[in-house]
Amino acid sequence: MRILTLETTCDETAAAVVTDRLEVLASVVASQDKLHERFGGVVPEIASRAHVERILPVIDETLRKANLRLVDLDAVAVANTPGLAGSLLVGLCAAKALCVACNLPLLEVNHLQAHIYACRLASGRDVFPCVGLIVSGGHSNLYRCESATDFTPLGGTIDDAAGEAFDKVASLLGLPYPGGPSIQRAAEKGNPTAHRFPRPLLDDRARLDFSFSGLKTAIRYLVVGPGKLEAASRGRGAGDFLAPSSQSLVPNSVADIAASFQEAVVDCLVGKAELALEQTGYRTLCVGGGVAANRRLRQRLEESAARLGYELHVPPLALCTDNAVMGAIAVERFRAGKFADLSLDVSPGVERTSQY
Repeated sequence: MRILTLETTCDETAAAVVTDRLEVLASVVASQDKLHERFGGVVPEIASRAHVERILPVIDETLRKANLRLVDLDAVAVANTPGLAGSLLVGLCAAKALCVACNLPLLEVNHLQAHIYACRLASGRDVFPCVGLIVSGGHSNLYRCESATDFTPLGGTIDDAAGEAFDKVASLLGLPYPGGPSIQRAAEKGNPTAHRFPRPLLDDRARLDFSFSGLKTAIRYLVVGPGKLEAASRGRGAGDFLAPSSQSLVPNSVADIAASFQEAVVDCLVGKAELALEQTGYRTLCVGGGVAANRRLRQRLEESAARLGYELHVPPLALCTDNAVMGAIAVERFRAGKFADLSLDVSPGVERTSQY
């Protein structure tokens, strides 16, 4: 069985061909980082227009790499939630067109569940049931994962997602977009104890929620100062969006702030993941999403798993950021006979899972 999977939830146009044995026959990802760099974040309209330009070439290249034709496929799967409305529609329309033209069944993919399923792909064995922690640019959520497609929300961010905070803090520090890798590189030369930034909700053992807005604001006050405005854009590059004082920060100061910020975020993520394991009684933690590529987070999770004795699954870097390989979760829906019809629609936005 060969399934073509499509991923266009945000700013990556991706396609892959996977088999019912979870073999990856081909995978292609077209990044849009350069298009959004000067804005310091993803611009939805630019993202959707880029998807329109790239979706067919990406599908074509994927099939060529797999040495397959459309008639060799058994189904088409597409991520239809959550994400940017315009971006999701490009992928869904492409998937529906292929299904009509080739008389193929359509399978829907939940982007967040697919991130956790990347752990299943990487491990080569079943990882369910588990606690699922998704950390990305739009989401910081915890789930009770009974199976690959049976997720119950446990908690999540009540404001910014972790990846969103990384981007905003990188901008404040004069670091390039995307912020996650930039903060990580700067932090490697800094002292994570140089600044004691807040760890919102970390000590609240009654709830499995995150909050990163106050942490971001604490850094803004440190860099810009209370009551001061940031510089307006002059339209030349990411630096045009920075606070004036950030341009005069010495490298050591930037490194220390980046390291201290990163440590605060990691403390929150690891602490709440440990609490979720304690509350559910599960002994397996699966982590997915772009922020799961952060080296310090991966290190701290490994230390936590060794200390507490639970099983940890974090995908390789290529399966942390958005990709279509993780759409192999559609194999589970195919086996269960859970096909979608052509009335399938997108469900855009972010999925907030806070219980409060």
